[in-house]
Amino acid sequence: MSSGSSRLLLISASKADDTGYLTHAKAWLEDHIDGAELLFIPYAGVTISHQDYTAKVQHALADTSIKVRGIESFACPKQAIRDAKAIAVGGGNTFVLLNTLYQLGLLDLIRRKVQQGTPYAGWSAGSNIAGLSIRTTNDMPIVQPPSFSALKLVPFQLNPHYTDFVPAGFHGETRDQRLAEFNQFDPHTPVLAIQEGTALKIEGKRMQLLGHKPGYVFTRERKLKLTPQRDCSQWL
Repeated sequence: MSSGSSRLLLISASKADDTGYLTHAKAWLEDHIDGAELLFIPYAGVTISHQDYTAKVQHALADTSIKVRGIESFACPKQAIRDAKAIAVGGGNTFVLLNTLYQLGLLDLIRRKVQQGTPYAGWSAGSNIAGLSIRTTNDMPIVQPPSFSALKLVPFQLNPHYTDFVPAGFHGETRDQRLAEFNQFDPHTPVLAIQEGTALKIEGKRMQLLGHKPGYVFTRERKLKLTPQRDCSQWL
């Protein structure tokens, strides 16, 4: 579970509206990383190589003060985590990401580093794994991790890319219905759903929703609105 020294930036998505890759999150990331070299973990990528994924992030952040190095460039991923001054995990497939972290024995290492105060940033799948489990991801289970249990850096589930939009003629389950199914089986665990263009910023025991769109908290009893730019620490 989260500790009093954790510093987390949990971004819903790598893009917002029609802006470029990570454009909307640059200022958030610069403030969060605060000059530290960023260890990037590209393991959620499926149709892109780890090297190319890191290069994509480096290019996106080239006009910032952030220096990015991919974990794939280190001889020992475990040592890379131990030495990291800041950690970021990109989006992609959450099941692939979590499975790879289990395979490489990195999950507990990352958890301990972040609980000791190392800044952690994630977007999409990288945000999803900060929660208790990945049971509220939007992704297809194209691989089977040893467990759905994730980093447990916060005491709730996350649902990035949240939308309540329902296209005309659509007859599948809505996102709200899917999250209600989770709450039916796990009524004691809230789900924080964050829209694209927003992020949860956590500093120790304080949490705020960044951006200009509301977020939502799903429980078995109700759906509550999170006001942007307002404190929402009661969910920590």
